[in-house]
Amino acid sequence: MTRGPTWFNVTSLVVGFSFLYLPIVLLVIYSFNKSRLVTVWGGFSVEWYVSLLHNEQLLDAAWVTLRVAFVSASVATVLGTAAALVLVRSGRFIGRSLFSGMIFAPLVMPEVILGLSLLLLFVAMDQSRGFWTVILAHTTFAMCYVAVVVQSRLVGFDKSIEEAAEDLGCPPVKTFFLITLPIILPGVVAGWMLAFTLSLDDLVIASFTTGPGATTLPMKIYSQVRLGVTPEINAVCTILVVLVTMGVIAASLATRRQQVQKERDERTAFGAEG
Repeated sequence: MTRGPTWFNVTSLVVGFSFLYLPIVLLVIYSFNKSRLVTVWGGFSVEWYVSLLHNEQLLDAAWVTLRVAFVSASVATVLGTAAALVLVRSGRFIGRSLFSGMIFAPLVMPEVILGLSLLLLFVAMDQSRGFWTVILAHTTFAMCYVAVVVQSRLVGFDKSIEEAAEDLGCPPVKTFFLITLPIILPGVVAGWMLAFTLSLDDLVIASFTTGPGATTLPMKIYSQVRLGVTPEINAVCTILVVLVTMGVIAASLATRRQQVQKERDERTAFGAEG
């Protein structure tokens, strides 16, 4: 006999979700505050969103952040997928433990240590810091997250499908792009979305590895918040929340649609065999 939720479970869920999401809800509400004082409600208004369109510093920082996030997430997805394939498909090889440790080290390493290490590396290489050094830094720590997500997808992969394609004369590279990649695509897309979100959110590592002309939006927001929160900050944060939410919903719908299509194809195949 299954028991329903107890009052303790319900209370814990309400308190937990309120602690997580209530500040975000308040931020969104006060982004429409007419008053310049963010703690005093002065009526509904969208003037701070209009004002944001004329704030060139915030717009430039947002453009830099989006470019860094897109490029670093794309490169991290390619490298992380390749790393996951090596870990799952290559079996035991010399240096596997070292390779695995290097892949997953950024997961447990504090961001301050990672950012300082990359800073010292760029200084030792006499590399001027800027847009591309931030991309390299974000790719470094985002790649391991992609590898974890794709590896979990590959663990339950049915290799007999690949073997059947190769038995029919399909080359290994073509098999990967026509058979393997479409099947693990939800994991790859999820890894890309995670890497993109982590890059958008990063402050510490970017602070160590950036240079003139490569100020990201989190750095710009942090520098302005220290002088006092303005309604424009609430507006730009609300836009980021909406963008990330839309991306997560789109990825979830795409994953669900592919899963439904897969189940439909399996039923069709079994019906044809019957």
